[in-house]
Amino acid sequence: MPGTATPSPPPGDGRDAGRAARADPVTGGPDPGDAAGRAESEEVLAGGVGNAGAVVRVGAHVLRPTSPHTPAIHALLRHLRAAGFDGVPEVVGVDPDGRERLVFIDGAVPCPPFPAWSQTDAVLASTAALLRRYHDAAAGFVPPVGVTWSDELADPAGGGPVVCHNDVCPENVVYRDGVAVALLDFEFAAPGRPLYDLAQLAKMNVPLDAPEDAARLRPAVTDPFTRLRVVADAYGLAPGGDEFLTIIADSLNPVGGLVERRVAPGEPAFIEMWEQMGGRARYERRQAWFHAHRARFADVLG
Repeated sequence: MPGTATPSPPPGDGRDAGRAARADPVTGGPDPGDAAGRAESEEVLAGGVGNAGAVVRVGAHVLRPTSPHTPAIHALLRHLRAAGFDGVPEVVGVDPDGRERLVFIDGAVPCPPFPAWSQTDAVLASTAALLRRYHDAAAGFVPPVGVTWSDELADPAGGGPVVCHNDVCPENVVYRDGVAVALLDFEFAAPGRPLYDLAQLAKMNVPLDAPEDAARLRPAVTDPFTRLRVVADAYGLAPGGDEFLTIIADSLNPVGGLVERRVAPGEPAFIEMWEQMGGRARYERRQAWFHAHRARFADVLG
């Protein structure tokens, strides 16, 4: 999906994540030199794993592969923009070669190892607030008959009142001047509970991870407890968070989920990411760490 990001990022915790030209490494805004020489030729955009190298910018547009779920995603994006929510890409259509065409969204998309500007509490709060705006706008969406959604990251409870994004990691958010302005990559969108979507955001953006694993990509983040409260407050959760914490705990599977499923058939990009992130042991550490500190998280949310 469209956006801009830091150059040449290594694989991260995202799956098919944000796409990019360059960003100013100090301000997090667009690199003023990036516009020079930009032509109608295809510019490969950085970021992502599943579609790495296959998402390109052509002038004012982004071209990327479609999937069986593209009709559902396009219907959702059109509904959101018609409802006044401009924090998603604008759909142009599907080209004769089968690629979808979207309007490029200018801004900064952080890729791992994440720059310091992207790890502030203010950036985190703006991300949670953007997700709340998205959920409010998506509440009235009625999917067309016959469309399908991905089940790879979907809410295990099934169904739900809104179509959740399910993958709001830093690489899938566009920022301007440190404020989240758009969500990218809806390939894993599916109906679910808003709190499940918020739990996935928290897991990847707080992040909720054992300290040694969090420090690998986010060395500037040292207080996940306060940061979870930042997420809850910015989203607008009422005091107390038992249901929210239960959903988080249930989603911290000790196996690698999507990444491990892609490793099994031998997909090289996912194998590299799996190895860099510590394999299954990383997921086991995360689950054990969260359960060991759940009472402290409850105190902070209370």
